[in-house]
Amino acid sequence: MRIPNRTQRNPGQYSRQGNLKRRKKGGFSMRWIPIILFGLYFGWYYFGHQERVPLTDRKQLVDLSREEEMALGLQSYQQILQDSKVVRSGRNAEIIKEIGQKIARAASNEDPGFEWEYTLIQSDQANAFCLPGGKVAVYTGIIPIAENTDGLAIVMGHEIAHAIARHGAERMAYQKLMQFGTMAAGVALGGGMDISTQRAIMGAMGAGGQYGILLPFSRKHESEADYIGLLYAARSCYDPREAPKLWQRMGEASGGTPAEFASTHPSPKTRIQQFEQWMPEALEIYKQNCGGNPPG
Repeated sequence: MRIPNRTQRNPGQYSRQGNLKRRKKGGFSMRWIPIILFGLYFGWYYFGHQERVPLTDRKQLVDLSREEEMALGLQSYQQILQDSKVVRSGRNAEIIKEIGQKIARAASNEDPGFEWEYTLIQSDQANAFCLPGGKVAVYTGIIPIAENTDGLAIVMGHEIAHAIARHGAERMAYQKLMQFGTMAAGVALGGGMDISTQRAIMGAMGAGGQYGILLPFSRKHESEADYIGLLYAARSCYDPREAPKLWQRMGEASGGTPAEFASTHPSPKTRIQQFEQWMPEALEIYKQNCGGNPPG
């Protein structure tokens, strides 16, 4: 009988050792540290800066204080007025102020203490805005499309809703997260990968963030402002039924619009459908606040 040599190793042992060596080589890589740190930061940042949007009760991410946000709004407002031709008198300027004051009163339960101002700007732009702090501006170019005070109330209610819901501050918070995430991914990809491949991956990540996160998020903001603004208009005794008519006119005035997935705003068709869904609630609010149904 052959006595096996105790110093002779089983071939399987070499295989196990080889696997062990390969595991060591394929173990934890330092390049994952930025991703892990970003994940920890994301959790702290996201869950530590939560608020709820008035009227919709949606959770939102905001890290600016009200004071900081309102200071930024005032600074931007002053700069815009300095660079614009302000209409300081006349019937249209009076109408804008009257509508704004009514909607501000309707939003008093959600108003964090805005110092309201209402300005009419001479411009062909079909646009309006409300900056944090209650700084409202309407461009003369949107007046023909609005057609009447009900249409202007829908426009101004929408813009005021953006400010009440803190959409600007929320966008800033998500953009900050996107920037940090991109930086972390860039550091993690830096080692052992050629520049062209890094650029391709980072470009794909940027496009994914743009079309998968930021643009849908912006459209959500627009729909939320449409809803809140519609309720504010109804509380103020402006006919909410003008909203879908307004967006029919807006669609006709804008001509071709980009595909919705590539746009910051929902399509006019989508907005009209949403207004129709919300209309029973808006009409009930109108009835409660205005002593009956809208005329007509």
